[in-house]
Amino acid sequence: MSLPSTSTVPVGLVVDWGGVLTTGIGDAFSAWAQAEGIDYGHYLAALKQWIGPDAVDPAENPVHALERGELEVPDFERHLAEAMSVHGSTVRPEGLLRRMFAGLELAEESMVGLVRRAKAQGLRTALLSNSWGNDYPREGWDTLFDAVVISGEVGMRKPEHRIYQHVLDLLDLAPAQAVMVDDLQPNVVAAVEVGMIGVLHQSYEQTLMELEAVFGLDLAG
Repeated sequence: MSLPSTSTVPVGLVVDWGGVLTTGIGDAFSAWAQAEGIDYGHYLAALKQWIGPDAVDPAENPVHALERGELEVPDFERHLAEAMSVHGSTVRPEGLLRRMFAGLELAEESMVGLVRRAKAQGLRTALLSNSWGNDYPREGWDTLFDAVVISGEVGMRKPEHRIYQHVLDLLDLAPAQAVMVDDLQPNVVAAVEVGMIGVLHQSYEQTLMELEAVFGLDLAG
């Protein structure tokens, strides 16, 4: 857990979608690769040029453009299919992202329930997600979240500081009043740089323990 230099008591909980409120994205993508007879390592090798410290210029990065809603899904699917073919795997670009995300399942009995209990105890809650153009099962969101920010719908993406400020504005909270839970370290680091409390999600049990300590609430089911 990463804490800002403040004694402000937090009253807001902001959570990521994929890998936090759902099962692991890596597991879903690995299952997709296995189902289609694709070498998962070829997917990772293709993605490496767009994600991580050695990523290409952000202005030319198709992942960044997709997440901001600047690149249409079919165009990104062609980019990804072409990149994977360079490494030796042939994939059908049409419907590629839909097939990749098909294995994601809601963590209904753990993290979703935690957010529901947090809101019931008076915390302001928000979803902050980088979208790969995928559809979200939004039923029940109006009672689960006070605010929803999807990167492709607002033209911003994590870890850009402005998207954290945007969700804070929607919650009407100062940065130190909110906790950000994400499964990617760079996104947590950026939240802390903005002034939020950052929690790196690795398991339900660990995140529950950290959030209970931060909020001073019983959030267990």
